[in-house]
Amino acid sequence: MLSKSFKVTNHILQPYLFIRFTSAPVLRIIRPPPSDIDIAQAHTDQQLPISKIAQNAGIISEELELYGNHKAKVSLNVSNRLKDNKEGNYVVVTGITPTPLGEGKSTVSIGLGQALHAHLNKKCFVNIRQPSQGPTFGIKGGAAGGGYSQVVPMEEFNLHLTGDIHAIVAANNLIAAALDARILHESTQSDVNLFDRLCPKDVKTGKRRFSPIMISRCQKLGITKTDPETLTQEERSKFARLNIDPTKISWRRVVDTNDRFLRSITIGQGASEKTCQRQTGFDIAVASEIMAVLALSSSLADMKHRFSKMVVALDKNDNPVTVDDLGVTGAVTVLMKDAIKPTLMQTLEHSPVFVHAGPFANIAHGNSSIIADKLALKLVGSDGFVVTEAGFGSDIGMEKFYNIKCRTSKLSPKCAVLVATVRALKTHGGGPEVVPGKPLQKEYVTENLELLEKGCINMIKHIQISGLFGIPVIVAINAFTSDTPRELELVKQMAKNAGAFDAVVATHHADGGFGAKELGEAVVRACSKSSQLKLLYEDSLPLREKILTIATKVYGAADVKFSDLANQKLQTYERLGYGKMPICMAKTPLSLSHDPLLKGVPTGFTLPVNDVRVSVGAGFVYPLCGDIMTIPGLPTRPGFYDIDLDTETGRVIGLF
Repeated sequence: MLSKSFKVTNHILQPYLFIRFTSAPVLRIIRPPPSDIDIAQAHTDQQLPISKIAQNAGIISEELELYGNHKAKVSLNVSNRLKDNKEGNYVVVTGITPTPLGEGKSTVSIGLGQALHAHLNKKCFVNIRQPSQGPTFGIKGGAAGGGYSQVVPMEEFNLHLTGDIHAIVAANNLIAAALDARILHESTQSDVNLFDRLCPKDVKTGKRRFSPIMISRCQKLGITKTDPETLTQEERSKFARLNIDPTKISWRRVVDTNDRFLRSITIGQGASEKTCQRQTGFDIAVASEIMAVLALSSSLADMKHRFSKMVVALDKNDNPVTVDDLGVTGAVTVLMKDAIKPTLMQTLEHSPVFVHAGPFANIAHGNSSIIADKLALKLVGSDGFVVTEAGFGSDIGMEKFYNIKCRTSKLSPKCAVLVATVRALKTHGGGPEVVPGKPLQKEYVTENLELLEKGCINMIKHIQISGLFGIPVIVAINAFTSDTPRELELVKQMAKNAGAFDAVVATHHADGGFGAKELGEAVVRACSKSSQLKLLYEDSLPLREKILTIATKVYGAADVKFSDLANQKLQTYERLGYGKMPICMAKTPLSLSHDPLLKGVPTGFTLPVNDVRVSVGAGFVYPLCGDIMTIPGLPTRPGFYDIDLDTETGRVIGLF
């Protein structure tokens, strides 16, 4: 039963106060835990209306846009109302180098949030990314947590949610369509005809007019006139013709499905488009620059400005062609106007959750939005906590959290939580390969202290990576039933000896927030200590040196080998003024190196950088290291085989 006993921060309950419960709803815990979806659906009757979660979190009704009973968009006006509030304690959750099964960072994040909110009586938000439907129907599954530490309703969380990713797909592909259409029209029309069609005469007045975005293009070209009729023929030609180089197009289409056959395609095979045939491909939707812009924007105006700067290609003189040049900035912003608002949900124990943005960490920057973090930090106040997750290991998601997200937001965390599992550490000690869909071999389900001790070098390396940034790190050992007490104690001791602030065993998957209570207490202690964030490199460092710094100091590489293509692009980006941007490395998450087969702590390797791309709107340059793919493929036995719908009850079946 849901306990109705609670107290508030003041004697009078007001809608802008954050209510702190003294007791959590009683979870219906079963041993061993059933599937995630069975647990979530067994607690459906305990979910509070999202309006109640909002009220408890200090969000007033005028700031809430309901999407049914259990999720809602939250207006950015919250930040204006609470602008004078002090910010809470910022906590980032990262991990060691994972197995393909994942090591439970999302589950730890949610379990920690439940512990802080429901068991330690702290004001707390958990901020996580929206999952892509690629992994949901592929191998890895969703990202709602698991066991008794979940975001609910988990079916809605993992499927569609409030449509943000669909909006990103629509906006991204509108840009792609505009780009190819412009190339086609320029190839078949004279300058005069192009200008006449871009600025047609009004049928009633007989006059031409510029739309506002066309005036922006004129200003970029140094044309100060605002009346199309006053442009010279030379100015009309400059305005109308983008002269896009088809061999230097960087913008790709996206789809939110793991479809390997779209990695490389030929477009323009229709009868009227054959003169514009070219090779291109698709990326997974969450790798779109629009997703990165969403995650890194600070406001609607900032998002629109970033969209306008996104570079889609170079022209035949090697000058950047932007979304503004295509005239599509306003339309893209309209498609994304609701996506910029974070989605409010709840955990099984009624902790508030912001779900916002969902960039992958291996091919993008892998963190939820700055907007959600800033809103949550104001809502919880100076004595509250905001727990956010950085994707994959500390070498990927956490490095980008600091060097990209914190560099942009100017926020600084008080502590980091490093998630480790006995299972993953054994793989780094030389254990057999972990293959999704196949049973774990005996090394992972029986005690093996020797293998585990060897593998702890990977955890120690990640503790050292965390130390580069000056933020105290707590190791959270995500416990499995096959872990023995001696194995767990060994990991704890080795973590502390390596310099971790603390090391704690967490059983939140089996026990909910209560199983992460000790972890929550360690986080509270760590956040009370003074720390100072140190970024890894200065903005002024050349792009090549930034890449080398990350490769050597974070990954442990001896050197970096740049391909001729990568060198050429880096020179171009420096020439175009992008040299002060941070770096967003795209590499495998399954090793500290570029080779997923190299476990433990590889040393002496040379990191290959085969290509480099730039996301000017998001504000980073991203090198592609080794054989990295920007859209996954489906395995032989995808997860969709188990997913179904009970057509009598409407209940989703088999979703993890």
